[in-house]
Amino acid sequence: MFIKTVKVMNNKPLHILAFGAHADDVEIGMGGSIAKLTAQGKRIGICDLTEADLSSNGTIEIRKKEANKAAEILGVTERLSLAFPDRGLLMQEEFIRKIAFVIRKYQPQIVFAPYFLDRHPDHGNCARLVEEAVFSAGIRKYHTEETQAPHKVSKVYFYMINGFHKPDFTIDISDSMGDKIEALRAYKSQFEQTENSVNTPLVNGYIETVEARERLFGQQVGVDYAEGFKSKVPILLNHDLIGD
Repeated sequence: MFIKTVKVMNNKPLHILAFGAHADDVEIGMGGSIAKLTAQGKRIGICDLTEADLSSNGTIEIRKKEANKAAEILGVTERLSLAFPDRGLLMQEEFIRKIAFVIRKYQPQIVFAPYFLDRHPDHGNCARLVEEAVFSAGIRKYHTEETQAPHKVSKVYFYMINGFHKPDFTIDISDSMGDKIEALRAYKSQFEQTENSVNTPLVNGYIETVEARERLFGQQVGVDYAEGFKSKVPILLNHDLIGD
């Protein structure tokens, strides 16, 4: 049903499971946060819904290798692909059921998905599918392809890909911005202009644009770099309201 691209390190539940429509989506939106948290020992997984087979540049095999390399750089526990059709992320029960299967299998505390407002329709549709699956995964009588216990995700947050929106909260990635850039540069087929590549927005300084965005978010909260996130519910602070 799904394709593993990074070997499972253990059978413990994940702290975070981040979904993307395509390989590189998660790295663009929250690669720095992932690198920061895995360095702290957190178990994080990435699930790409498609194999990005309609990408202007690269092939499925090339992008899979790039995704593996990026995952290793960020230190994720597991990366997998559901191989849904690229540009075919429509609200279908089959897709929701398979995403719910993954959520129940890895039992993440927190789920991330792309923010709904984005120039690429697949990103918004990914968010909608993940939201539906998170809800369904917690229903006891909801059946997936195998018998599974329900799993309720504690929080669902949204990262930004192409958009620049006012974040509901940020994560300081000053010490892991280098890892984020390195992970993005692993996608040479997408971000490097070559003789044979098609001219797309991604090969025209896209990484530099992402870096500038995170620098601006950082400036807004008094750090060098930060990633911004959206939430549909208020954020509860139990600590860090007042610094040392």
